[in-house]
Parts: sequence; structure tokens; C-alpha cells
Amino acid sequence: MSSADDLLHLRDLDQKRWVALACPTRGLEFDERTLDLIDLDRDGRIRAPELIAACEWAGARLKDWQPLLRGEARLSPDSLADTDEGRALAEELQRTLALTGHAGQSDIGLDEIRERQSHLAAERHNGDGIVPVASIEDAADRVLAQRIGEAMGTVADAGGQPGIDETRIKAFFEQASALLAWHREGEAEAGCAGRRAAAMAVQAVHDKVEDFFARCRLASYDASAAATLNATDPEQLKAHATGLLSLEAGVLRQMPIAPVSPGAALPLDDRANPAWRGALAALRAQALTSDFGDSLDERDWLALKDEVRACREWLRRQPSGPVAAIGVDVVAALAATQPGGQLDEVRARLLKQVEDDRAAAPRHAALNDLEKLLLLQRGLLRLARNFVSFEDFYEGRGAVFQAGTLFVDGRACELTVDVADPARHAPVAGLAKAYLAYCECVRLNQKRTIVAVVSAGDVDFLFVGRNGLFYDRDGHDWDARIVKVIENPISVGQAFLSPYKKLVRLVEDQVAKRAAASDSTQQGRMGQLAGRIATADQPGTASAVAPAATAGAVGAVGATGTPGTPGTTGVGLPGLGVPGRRVDVGTVAAIGVALGSISTVIVGVFGRFVDLGWWIPLAVLGIVLSISGPSMLIAWLKLRQRSLGPILDASGWAINNRMKLSTKLGTALTKRPRPVPHAVKLSAPGHRPLAGGPAGHPPSGPRPAGDAAG
Repeated sequence: MSSADDLLHLRDLDQKRWVALACPTRGLEFDERTLDLIDLDRDGRIRAPELIAACEWAGARLKDWQPLLRGEARLSPDSLADTDEGRALAEELQRTLALTGHAGQSDIGLDEIRERQSHLAAERHNGDGIVPVASIEDAADRVLAQRIGEAMGTVADAGGQPGIDETRIKAFFEQASALLAWHREGEAEAGCAGRRAAAMAVQAVHDKVEDFFARCRLASYDASAAATLNATDPEQLKAHATGLLSLEAGVLRQMPIAPVSPGAALPLDDRANPAWRGALAALRAQALTSDFGDSLDERDWLALKDEVRACREWLRRQPSGPVAAIGVDVVAALAATQPGGQLDEVRARLLKQVEDDRAAAPRHAALNDLEKLLLLQRGLLRLARNFVSFEDFYEGRGAVFQAGTLFVDGRACELTVDVADPARHAPVAGLAKAYLAYCECVRLNQKRTIVAVVSAGDVDFLFVGRNGLFYDRDGHDWDARIVKVIENPISVGQAFLSPYKKLVRLVEDQVAKRAAASDSTQQGRMGQLAGRIATADQPGTASAVAPAATAGAVGAVGATGTPGTPGTTGVGLPGLGVPGRRVDVGTVAAIGVALGSISTVIVGVFGRFVDLGWWIPLAVLGIVLSISGPSMLIAWLKLRQRSLGPILDASGWAINNRMKLSTKLGTALTKRPRPVPHAVKLSAPGHRPLAGGPAGHPPSGPRPAGDAAG
């Protein structure tokens, strides 16, 4: 993609030919603000229709596409189209330059636009439809706006100030109107004027008092049931006895409100359950006369319920919601400050301020469009190349999904991708048939995870825990550590050597195991011998003196080769029996026969091999292919399937193409060090090349003072 027509006619390109159909807006080496402006539905993904819309949107406002094709970061009025959209942007460009003190400039950049945006955001009317509470000039309206924010919550405007919008204002006044209408109904129709507090006090204890009198009636019916109905079993309180108790604790409030007995009255004093004394005190103060006694019998309770029945029914119809939560008295007080006790006028004033704020939206929209056009001019072509055709990747310019370069195990892996969740990424990325190394990268207090494709060299020393160094696209260095690998063949050559390396590792493992077992056996024997030496002078060893002579003789023979001559190794110490090992003549004969048979077979095979004559190279090749052929065939099949698509699909892309990673491309993406000219290999101990020049050439320049000739 290299011309304006390619971008303008992107809609005509069959999407079956696109390399990608969607990509995420995060985790890319691309300006996030530009991606957010292209993402019209704000879902964090850019799809093909949104990219097409961005190209057509820019095409309707530009007449000179050369700055866009060059990716210039400044926009000139001469580049704008002679259309309504183009002329509006030209006017906003000149206005922004004038207001930011750059009226003499012929073009505009992001710095000037961002400066103007910061000024607009700080203005009272910034076009976002949100009225900051602090910006309301009328004191009474500002108090009401604060109440709206407390009840309905605030929202930050473009300048970051807490404010209220049309939705919150309308919702508040709708709930306030319903609450005030309910309040007026209770005061006028239900006859609850002055009795609302009494009804609320009765409502607070209604269920518990009903429970108390029901228990008392049951106790009158069966006196033996009084103890059971009176209180919770003390055994049930033991679990709470050692903890912190509170009068609001559920276990206390679940107990009867007062002691239960046949025909008992409800005590209103200290005889009641402590958890309910406050509610009973409110009942006595709000619903009963001042000369009422210290107890309330069931007849008085029924009369009290009848007295406040209408008010209780009215209370049950109380509207709910955030406005009701702040209290009807507060809302009524706010309404009382308005003319006629109505909230309609203040509602209209607040909504008018929202409309005034929105009236500034076209001016802000023009400035935002100017920012969008400048960002598209700078990066739209690069995004299209990394979306439609992946030109930057295949031409080695660095694609937007490439996070940087990983240096590890003597190679540089340039195909690295940011990973948000390795656990979810690995199952899909493993289908790429590539060797993948997941690395955890740390820089200061920052942390990120990448996956690197290893496509050249060998993998003998790539393992979990291996450390490396990662450079991001900005040149910052990160400490990298491999945390997970997905093994796959890297090359056919590596697969050719793989069986032999496995054989060598198997032999090494077996030798190491045998050596470890032998060492353990010898250590055990040495421990036994050391124990015998340490206890040689103890009385318990006296019974071993007789066998010691024989053992000493054996030790002497083994040590010196002459019977009766003491050895110099110390194993023939008196009193220490050294176990001997008898050699079976039959075993020796069997070993000799086996070695003879093996040698005969080897000689026969070698003779047959020599008899092949000029077929010997083909025989050697057949042996090699029989060993390495299967692994090479498997590697070749997997390398043919190696693809970048699953790696990007796991990162949120929608790849529409196979995107095969050929051997040539893999070699270019994973670079190994080149041989250094005139390098000297330090193969022999003590060998040191002449300092200052290539091997075999003396250093140039003056010699150090201490380096005398001869």
C-alpha cells in the first residue's frame, strides 16, 4: 500500500484477501490515542469496517495526501479539502493557532492542539454536557446540586471536576417529586400529621411484640411450655460467651423481647431484652402518653395498632431509591427554599445549564476532529500496512505487534509479542508449530510478559529459568527470564542431530546414575570401615581377635602381595575383619566366552561392511538416515506448518491468512552472531593473543614502559 487510492478504495478490496480482520487497541507498538479514535464502538478492538471508515473519513477532509503518505506530524491548511468538513477544520486550525499564541505559523501540531484542549476542558462550558457543582453561581442551586451529587453520584467532566448531568438531574427530581407526593398524601389523607413518628415506632417493634404476646398465649395454654418459649437455651449461648458481644448481635435480637409468662404484659423498662430497649423507649416516647405505665398489655397494644393502622399502611407505600435514602425531611426542606415549595423551577435552571454546556460541543468537536485528522495523517498508512498486508513485518521494518528484541543464549529473537495472560495464550499459540519461549520481563517496578519465537540455532541450553535481556521498541532494557517453553523443531539440521544428542544425554545420564550408585556404595563401605576402626579398642571387640588373624593375613596379602607381610594401607589392622571376595572360576570363563562371541560378531560385521566396496558410502548414508530420518521427517512436516497466525490469534487478533514462517524468514527473525574477523580462539591453556592487533601481528603504537624487549 503506497498511494492514496489504495486507502480510499480499501472498501473495494475483497476482505478474503486481508491478512487481518481485527486487532486489539492495546499491546501494540502504536499510538493508543489514534487507535481509540478509530475504535468507534469503544470495545477495545478495531475491525475492518472501522479501518475503512477511518480511511474514508480522512479522504473527505484531505486534498493533499502526500503528508499522510509520508506520515508527517504537522497539518497544513493547504492539505485540507475544499468541502464543508475541510473548511470547518481550516477555521478551527487558524482559531487554535491564534488562541495558543502561534498565529504566525503555517501549520499545526499536536502540542498546539493539546494546549487548546486543556484550556477548553478547564472552561465552564466545555461541551461534555456535565455541569461541575462548583461552577454553579446561585448558592441555593449549588446546594441542591450538591444534594443531587450525594444521592445520585457525580461524574467527572472533561476537566476532571465532579459534576452532574441530565440523566442524574432528571432521575433526582422524578424521585423527589414522588417522595414529596407520598409525604403530602400521608399528611392530608391518611391523617398522619404528627403521628408519623408514632407509626414508625410501632412499625419498628411490631413483629417482635406480636411474637411476645403469641408466646404468652401459648404459655397460658400450656404452662410447661413457658420455659421452652421463654428464651434461647443457655447451651446455645456458650459459643458466643467467649467472643465480643454487642446489643446489635443477631443472637441477642433473636431472643424474646421480654420474659414470657402466662398473661404477661410487655415491660417497657429495664426488664425487657437489652437489645430491644432502645426501640421500646422510642415506642413509649412517640406512641404512648407521658403518664403511661411501665408495661403494655395486649389490649393496649391492639388499640395502639388500630390507632396507627392507616399511617402504617402509608409508610409501607414509601418510595424507595437514593433520594428516599437521604430522608423526606431533607427533600421537603430543599423544596421549601424554592418559590411555592416546588422544585420545577430549579430543575429547569439546572437542565438549562446542561444545555448551555452542550452548546459548546460543536466547537470542541471541531478541535477533536482536528486532532483525529492529524493523528490519522501521522499513522493511518502504517496501521493499514500492518492490518491489510503486513508489509512492515515481511519487509523487516518492524510490525506493530513486535514488542522488541530478546537476547538469550547467543541469539537475538526479533519476533516477540506482548502477552497479557500466558495461561490463556499458550494453548492457542502452541498450534503455531514454532518453538516458543515465554519470558517474564522486569524493569524497575514494571513487569510485562512476552513470547519469543526461536527460529534459528539449537535449543540445548534454552530452559525454564534461563536469563536474558529484552529491549523494547523504545530502546529500554528489561531483565528477562524464561518461565515457559513450547518445544517444536527449529530446523531440519537440528532434527538431524537430535537422535545423537538424545543418545549422548541418555548415556551421560546412565553413567551419572551408575557413578552415583557406586559412589554411594563406596561411601557406605568406608563408613562401615570407619566405624570398625573407631570401635577397635572397645571390650566388645575381644571376641573378634581370633578371626582378626586370618583377616589380617588376607589384608596383608591384598596390600603387599606377600603372605604374612603387613600392608601399608591400614586395612589389615589387628582386630578388624575385612571381608574378602572369592572369584568364581566359572564366572571368569563365562565372561571370556561372552567377550569372544561379541568380538566374533564385530569382526564378522566389519568384514561384511568392507566387502561392500564402493557401496560403503551408501551403506553409511542408509545407517544415518535410518537413525535421523524419522526425526528429520517430523521436523520437515512441522516446519511446513509453522505459522504466525495462532500466536497473534491468541493475543486478540483475527488473522485471515496462514502467515507461514519459512526457514528463510525464521533465520531472519532469529539472528545468530557472525564470525569476528581475525578472531583468535583460546584453545590452549596459557595461550594469549598479542594485544592490540589481529593474531600474528604485533600491536601498533608505543609499547608500555614496563614492556622491555627481550
